[in-house]
Amino acid sequence: MISIIIPAFNEEAKIGELLSFLKKHSEGQESEILVVDGGSSDNTVKVAEEKGAKVLKSPLRGRANQMNFGAEKARGEWLYFLHADTTPPPTFIADITKKIQAGFDCGCFRLAFDDRHPALRIYSWFTRFDLNFFRFGDQSLFVRKALFSRIGGFDHKLLVMEDQEIVSRLKTRAQFVIIKKPVVTSARKYQRFGVFRLQFIFAIIVILFYLKISQEVIAHFYKSFMVGSSY
Repeated sequence: MISIIIPAFNEEAKIGELLSFLKKHSEGQESEILVVDGGSSDNTVKVAEEKGAKVLKSPLRGRANQMNFGAEKARGEWLYFLHADTTPPPTFIADITKKIQAGFDCGCFRLAFDDRHPALRIYSWFTRFDLNFFRFGDQSLFVRKALFSRIGGFDHKLLVMEDQEIVSRLKTRAQFVIIKKPVVTSARKYQRFGVFRLQFIFAIIVILFYLKISQEVIAHFYKSFMVGSSY
C-alpha cells in the first residue's frame, strides 16, 4: 500500500482540487490519502473531510512535524509525501510502482510550474539532474516506510530545508531515483513576490543552510523579505 501524505496549513483554495485528482487517479489502487493539518484557521480540514481524505491534526506545528506524524499514522509500506499545491502525473502510482519493482527505495519526480515564465521553465529543467541543490519538497518524495523510520524521518528541528536535508540522508542509505515525468506545482509565490526576487531569496537560503547558519536566522531572513512585499 502507498500512503499519500499531504501536510497542509490554510490550503482551502488548493486542497479540494488536489484531493479530487488523487481520488480519481488512485481508484482501484492499494492506497490511502492522509491530510495532516498544522492548525489551519480556514476551511482546510472541512474541505479535506468532504473530499474523503483521512484528516489528522498534528500535535506540533511545522511541516517536518506534520509529515513525521503522518508517516507514524500511515498504514502503507510506502510513503508518498506531496505538497497541497502540487499535482503529480495521473499515472503517479504506476510510475512509483515501476521504480519500486526496479529496486529503488526512494525517489521523486521532476518539477514543472503552472506558469510558463521563462525563468521558471529554466529552473524546472535543472530538476532532472541528481544534484541536491535542485532537490525540493515541491518535487514530492516517495520512500519505503522502513527506510524512513530507520533514518529518523524528517528533522523536526528544521524550520526550512527539511525536504532537501532528508534526501541527503536517504542517499547515504539507498539509491535515489528521479522519475522523468514532472509534478506540477503552483507558482503562486512567484506571482505574488516576483520570479527573480523569490528565486534569489531561495538561492540565498540554500547557501545559508549549507554554511550551517542557524535555522532561526534563515527563517528570519526569509520572513523579512516576504512580509509586506509589493511584488
